[in-house]
Amino acid sequence: MKKVGIVACSDAQKEEYRKQNEELIRFLESNGIQPVMSSCIYEKHDSVFSGSPKEKASQLMRMFAKPDIEEIYDISGGDMANQILDDLDYEIIAESKAVFWGYSDLTTVINAIYTMTGKASVLYQVKFMTSFGTSAELQRERFQNRDELFSPTFEFVQKDVMSGIVVGGNIRCFLKLAGTRYFPALENKILLLEALGGEVPQMATYLASLKQIGAFEKVNGIILGTFTTMEKNHCVPDIITLIKEYAHPETPIAVTKEIGHGDNAKAIFIGKEIEISV
Repeated sequence: MKKVGIVACSDAQKEEYRKQNEELIRFLESNGIQPVMSSCIYEKHDSVFSGSPKEKASQLMRMFAKPDIEEIYDISGGDMANQILDDLDYEIIAESKAVFWGYSDLTTVINAIYTMTGKASVLYQVKFMTSFGTSAELQRERFQNRDELFSPTFEFVQKDVMSGIVVGGNIRCFLKLAGTRYFPALENKILLLEALGGEVPQMATYLASLKQIGAFEKVNGIILGTFTTMEKNHCVPDIITLIKEYAHPETPIAVTKEIGHGDNAKAIFIGKEIEISV
């Protein structure tokens, strides 16, 4: 039987999420998958913490160290995932066959794993397969058909071809790594950016930060996923207009509605080569 780890490296899961998580476990088990649970998932002592950073890191390392665990699914999100980075054993992670999956705040862990080990991880939230979203059946079908899960569609808004290793993810969380040893080298990379919250002032700030660290001079291309709040509120200028103010006019830019926080999102590997063309 295939085994997977279930962890929560960012904010603790509220007790009200337990039914969703149990729904996920039942689905996995019904597909012949045995979940191995972290002991740091739910809120403890009426706080936002499911454990200390060292405890959460230890639980994640327990999953990476198990030779029979093939994938590790992080079911959390929020703000605190970067707390665990100093307590991870990157040599063990590099040697492990387990692949880490997470989204949103787990952008920090995913990019740190790539930077420190060269290993790819998956930007995706497996709880999309539960009542957490409104597309559970569709997401379950995709999960069972990995070719479909890993096939987002792209549309170019500048140039028409790009190739390189994908880095990035949630723009706010990705920038937490700037200036640290966990921030990936951006030369010749494809920079993926998406966001849940934030409108024009926040995105302008994040893009300015990326410009100031030289990101737009180094990358081979930019992928824009969904920017949920901006799109919901029909913000002007939109994210495409904003990014064109910062990116070089010869840098390819592609957009997709299938990567990000929408519950119909597909998956993409961070740390793996991609080639996109018209």
